[in-house]
Amino acid sequence: QVQLVESGGGLVQAGGSLRLSCAASGSIFSIDALDWFRQAPGKPRELVAAITSGGNTNYADSVKGRFTISRDNAKNTVYLQMNSLKPEDTAVYYCNAVAWDYEGIQLSGWGQGTQVTVSS
Repeated sequence: QVQLVESGGGLVQAGGSLRLSCAASGSIFSIDALDWFRQAPGKPRELVAAITSGGNTNYADSVKGRFTISRDNAKNTVYLQMNSLKPEDTAVYYCNAVAWDYEGIQLSGWGQGTQVTVSS
């Protein structure tokens, strides 16, 4: 199991920006994928952005051009820079990781979530 702690959520007006962070800890040898998901009330959890260990990124169509995912491998941390926020971005944001421990066992985990609220 990998432990993930998100931070950086809050209340912002439409058009504003927020930067989310997610720090991973545990018996981690390496981390493959780091992803950000979000879940709005009454809706399923959806993938927002993903980044591989090599730095390749993927975004949901709804956030392309507005959100940027990045990672600091030395700190086992992933970031989500969110610009031009819209009310429909309001959700609980979760990070997810797929990692490996020193014995070659795959680890995974979810953070507790951080609330992002965008007012119109």
